[in-house]
Amino acid sequence: MSTSANGNGADALTALSPARQTEISKLDRVVIRFAGDSGDGMQLTGDRFTSEAAAFGNDLSTMPNFPAEIRAPQGTIPGVSSFQVHFADYDILTPGDRPDVLVAMNPAALKANLSDVPHGGTVIVNTDEFSGRNMTKVGYDGNPLEDDTLAPFQVHKVAMSTLTRGALEATGLSKKDAERAKNMFALGLLSWMYHRPTEGTEAFLREKFAKKPDIAEANILAFRAGWNYGETTESFATTFQVAPAKLARGTYRQITGNTALAYGLVAAGQRSGLPILLGTYPITPASDVLHELSKHKHFGILTFQAEDEIAGIGAALGASYGGALGVTSTSGPGVALKSETIGLGVMTELPLVVIDVQRGGPSTGLPTKTEQADLLQALHGRNGESPVPVIAPQTPADCFDAAIEATRIALKYRTPVLLLSDGAIANGSEPWLIPDVDSLPDLRVEFAKEPNATDGSGEFWPYVRDPETLARAWAVPGTAGLQHRIGGLEKADGTGHISYDPDNHDKMVRLRQAKIDGIDVPDLVVDDPSGGKARVLALGWGSTYGPVGAACRRVRKQGMAIAQAHLRHLNPLPANLGAILNSYDTVVLPEMNLGQLAMVLRAKYLVDVHSYTKVAGLPFKAEELQGVFTDIIKGVEGK
Repeated sequence: MSTSANGNGADALTALSPARQTEISKLDRVVIRFAGDSGDGMQLTGDRFTSEAAAFGNDLSTMPNFPAEIRAPQGTIPGVSSFQVHFADYDILTPGDRPDVLVAMNPAALKANLSDVPHGGTVIVNTDEFSGRNMTKVGYDGNPLEDDTLAPFQVHKVAMSTLTRGALEATGLSKKDAERAKNMFALGLLSWMYHRPTEGTEAFLREKFAKKPDIAEANILAFRAGWNYGETTESFATTFQVAPAKLARGTYRQITGNTALAYGLVAAGQRSGLPILLGTYPITPASDVLHELSKHKHFGILTFQAEDEIAGIGAALGASYGGALGVTSTSGPGVALKSETIGLGVMTELPLVVIDVQRGGPSTGLPTKTEQADLLQALHGRNGESPVPVIAPQTPADCFDAAIEATRIALKYRTPVLLLSDGAIANGSEPWLIPDVDSLPDLRVEFAKEPNATDGSGEFWPYVRDPETLARAWAVPGTAGLQHRIGGLEKADGTGHISYDPDNHDKMVRLRQAKIDGIDVPDLVVDDPSGGKARVLALGWGSTYGPVGAACRRVRKQGMAIAQAHLRHLNPLPANLGAILNSYDTVVLPEMNLGQLAMVLRAKYLVDVHSYTKVAGLPFKAEELQGVFTDIIKGVEGK
């Protein structure tokens, strides 16, 4: 990623297109934002541009942003849907702070996004939508295409709707149906501007609309019309090239966080040899985990869309009782409903993976916006002393490894595990290096096969524990001679009989806590190119990894020293975390909540963590964290 806040990293202009006198500018990175009405197909447009960038070999990161309503109010600012893609010829960490190019399909899209475009940036507008009614609806007193509103920008006015209708006139489609393809016109134009390949998009459209070949061809015609408009019009004097990135050797594919979670669970099932049941209920932004896993029945995956959140997790825990791996997926409101069954999983000590794709809250909150505010719920949101491991992926691709790690812990320690993704990770995408299957951890488990009572009675005691992990024996129901009792009432140590004895309850509570505390968690690794000179540590967890890392790069390029560390395991925390926190003058912790992890760290390690928070439904920008880190470093150095 470029370390400038807004620059596009342009090199010298070096060549001319053979078709006409068009200068070609070579860039190292570009941020493009497609924005329009929620019915304009901006998510599809952005996804297709991203797919072509991935196929070309660029590193990339994306940020979809759309309303919660299925069909938001047309032509209004709350109804604007956008898709931002950042692609580069080197490794990048975020979807970009500000778009170098904004494609605005209507006045609402322009008004909602223009403030993010840096002066000198490019704005491409669909002039056909700038009617008096549409402009009045979003509060424009005059026409922004004719006054000084767009003076600071490079503006290209394109009658996309008219041009699309003209390109499709021979197809016989109605005016309304023809105009629906204007997003493909925009995609074609941008593909021409940035020398993106086109074959993949045309093949995609033919496959997507295979049952409606006339619609497929209409979209392809509109896509080609956009490309040809760029090629023939005199409006665009420059095209741009971004070379492929130099990434580690291997086979890559573009992947979203939710898809990576699903693939991680499939891989975990294969490496454990266990069937997987996903018991779930659809909820934004976690539903795509269900959608993807439902495609992989041939890998021993069973998906069950239950009537509600409680039934979903109940089925998952029941599957674990039966010797499978139970998984449930949800978002914050669903975790609240599932809390009693998570507690049952703690008491019965059965493996269970609970995926929480966090969103803005409380209650229904902001269903399509991102937040990190479920941490305390994950750590403590159950009655009684009910400890569970908590882990958090840091990027979309990292969700694959996080799903495998959550499964490893659940199976090895016989416990529910909370996996905290969030909306930015779930819907965002990046290249994923497809791993060698043999390199993945062995997750096979040993079920109890014979009686294990320590009193010589020849019975099976379900709460006899492994001395190393403190995990209890796991017996598949129906195994001869291994009948046992299970349920939510307190268990007697060893035998598993119902017990109300005070001393036994004290012992069992402490054993369950000790089991979680004893989970093997890797030490925290600190990145400090200064060789130990940094006095400030930037700490993060979850999706703050990208903006924190990008901000640290920028700060270091300014000649300042800053260390960075990122937490994957949030319970238990790495054993060396306390020593690391105490070795810096200041620890700054950005979170998309009101300081939940900061509160935990202050209480546990007595370190005055500097909490920087944001709850806007949007990820941090690298430029804002750059300013925060710079001010803190100057303050520390000034003491």
